[in-house]
Amino acid sequence: MHLYLMFLAMAALTILSPGPSVLKSLTNALNHGLGPALIGMAGLTCGVLGVATLSATSLGVLIAASPTAFDWVRYGGVIYLAWLGVKLWRTVPNLAGEVAPTPRRHLFLEGIMLQFANPNALIFFLSVLPQFIDRESRYLPQFLLLVTSFCLLMILVHGGYILSARKARRWLQGRGGHWINRISALSFGLLALILLRG
Repeated sequence: MHLYLMFLAMAALTILSPGPSVLKSLTNALNHGLGPALIGMAGLTCGVLGVATLSATSLGVLIAASPTAFDWVRYGGVIYLAWLGVKLWRTVPNLAGEVAPTPRRHLFLEGIMLQFANPNALIFFLSVLPQFIDRESRYLPQFLLLVTSFCLLMILVHGGYILSARKARRWLQGRGGHWINRISALSFGLLALILLRG
């Protein structure tokens, strides 16, 4: 149980720390409203589940162990983060009372792709999660408990971010929303550069 609590603490710190998924949830709430932002959060959570499942397979180990395969994943992540940055730079935030119709399916798919574009997520589940698995007990129940806990924490944390951004949205007038989009876009670009140099 003490290892489980330690995992929860480590997972919470990982999820709370600013990163691509947090930026995505915040900007979705700002630009599209509460409902679409929650759809995007669902995509991010499904993406985490997919990355965790991949990490438990031999394919995940192969990607982490092969420099060539890992570089392909990393370069794909760089391109995707840069594309999100450009898209966000060009987005006009909707700060009026009405929210324009948004293709929610795209936000869901963007959330999934964003998690797969981040090789650090794969490394987290390959290197950190196994430290909390008891090899003398059945693997699958432990894996499901840890991954489900991570996903639930992510829903809680990102839900808090989205609600906070939604409330702050009322006070964002004039060019304030544009500046938030520009800063977030530059952050995506910076993350892409860090990933490229990593």
